[in-house]
Amino acid sequence: MKLKVKWALLTMIFTIATVLTGCEPLLVLDPKGPQAKTQADDIMLSILLMSGIVIAVLAILVFVLVKYRASNQKEDYEPPHIEGSPLVEAICIGIPIIIVIFLSFVSVKSNYEVEATPAGYEDTKPLVVYASSSNWKWHFSYPEEDIETVNYVYIPAGRAIEFKLYSYGPITSFWIPQLGGQKYAMADMVTTLHLAADNPGEFMGRNANFSGAGFAENTFEVTAMSQTDFDEWVKEVHETAKPLTEEKFEELIEPGHLGRSTYTGTHLEFAPAPEHNHGSTEPGVDHSEHEQHDSNHSDEESEHSHH
Repeated sequence: MKLKVKWALLTMIFTIATVLTGCEPLLVLDPKGPQAKTQADDIMLSILLMSGIVIAVLAILVFVLVKYRASNQKEDYEPPHIEGSPLVEAICIGIPIIIVIFLSFVSVKSNYEVEATPAGYEDTKPLVVYASSSNWKWHFSYPEEDIETVNYVYIPAGRAIEFKLYSYGPITSFWIPQLGGQKYAMADMVTTLHLAADNPGEFMGRNANFSGAGFAENTFEVTAMSQTDFDEWVKEVHETAKPLTEEKFEELIEPGHLGRSTYTGTHLEFAPAPEHNHGSTEPGVDHSEHEQHDSNHSDEESEHSHH
């Protein structure tokens, strides 16, 4: 019987080890940018800290069960009457307080880091991309390049990216696990997500917030490339892609799934992003040109309405 139990345990351990060796690394623990690296380090720190706590508690539990088991005491043993132990109480209260303070410090520090321009990219001009969601697709507008894509986004590696997020439907959550954490996209405001890819590569992005029947396939592809390749792509799009019209955009935002598509022009010209912009805009980054464009467009609309 004991031999069968041993073989069963060995088989189970071997099976688990085999399965784990075939698993790909978790995307959040395989960072490809500074923001994701900061968050992955925090996750690993939390896992190690919690593992240490669990191991310590289990070790103390085993020690107490073995040392103070009934069979290990004399027959006439009577437990002493103890009102309390200041040392034990200090340990039980003090250690959790220290852990909470430590994790709070780490979390606040990391939060400021990921909400700012990625470390090492402070002196470079970021690429601004407006990422808007609709049921169930993503629209990426490049105001400076005058290009718009659907369900895929090209970015230059080694350059800071500012994603301006908002939604044409329910609240969604923009997430590229290997580049950084998720942030909500809403209908009445713009939120800013600062990311960067250290090297060229392909990454998966998705909506991480349930938003209806098509949520599971609400994904997009991210490709980081050299600045030279990015500039060539922009040039190619302007030579080959069709312009994005207001009628076409209204068709694109209808509920449903679509493949990848590319257009010249952006929907920001006739359907501007919400005016309320919530995010951290770094000093020295000039978005006045695009803001002036939106202002002029609003003036034109106002003048047209008076006519």
